[in-house]
Amino acid sequence: MIKINDEVKKALEKGKPVVALESTIISHGMPYPKNVKTALEVEQAIREHGAIPATIGIINGVAVVGMTSDEIEQFGKRQEIVKVSRRDLPVVYAKKMWAATTVAATMIIASQVGIEVFVTGGIGGVHRHATETMDISADLQELAKTNVTVVCAGAKAILDLPLTLEYLETMGVPVLGFKTKELPAFYTPHSGLPVDYQLDSYKEAAEVIYHKRQNRLDGGILITNPIPEKYAMDSKVINHAIQKALGEAEQLGIKGKEVTPFLLKKIVELTGGDSLESNIHLVINNAIVGAEISKEYALLK
Repeated sequence: MIKINDEVKKALEKGKPVVALESTIISHGMPYPKNVKTALEVEQAIREHGAIPATIGIINGVAVVGMTSDEIEQFGKRQEIVKVSRRDLPVVYAKKMWAATTVAATMIIASQVGIEVFVTGGIGGVHRHATETMDISADLQELAKTNVTVVCAGAKAILDLPLTLEYLETMGVPVLGFKTKELPAFYTPHSGLPVDYQLDSYKEAAEVIYHKRQNRLDGGILITNPIPEKYAMDSKVINHAIQKALGEAEQLGIKGKEVTPFLLKKIVELTGGDSLESNIHLVINNAIVGAEISKEYALLK
């Protein structure tokens, strides 16, 4: 059910650092050809920092770990690719579909092949008004039970960040800040919300992962890495765009897994493309941190 790229397979067998990447950002996160260009740039950043990238997607019902540049190109162009989480995987496998993995699905497949570190832009979380809608991303449940470390720029800013932190605390997921005591807010480094602990180096991050695994404390680790200030958006500008996009989504009755892609696309329109540029830079920045942590972790195993 899983096809592993030869380069990735050899690296895993030899205990070399490998970093998993999702495919939803390619098929649902950005327009073509910027989606493909960004995916390849993220992979290159990981290589330049001494690790092997493993972009994960599902092609004709088979999970592919380490998509080729041609496969990434096809993902960027195809229109009928579905977005999948845990609940969707058996159906997608059975129907031999093309599918893009969310944070949750990427974590599952990465864990199945033994990849510890996974880099993404931002995780899903508790949506605004979740007390009425019960709209909570499956990413949070996956973080509670799947043994993968996720490096991100926090939860997506369109979410209810305080409730997302509360949920993660209840699920026993450590929320760590890489060189910060504050939860990043995706497009900006600041949310005003404290993380559980600050990590001051790649080695320290790797040691936390090592001790969690050695002591059989199942579940994920969330390492939040702030977007560099020079690429961050003005908080007033982005918050205004988020509020306007949320209002439009509500008026149009958009719900479920269609909410996040709609909001992100609308925010790009409202910010004149600035939010997309910030998104690209924060993912590349996360890739560098993820690669360095993966290298340090490989030395400890």
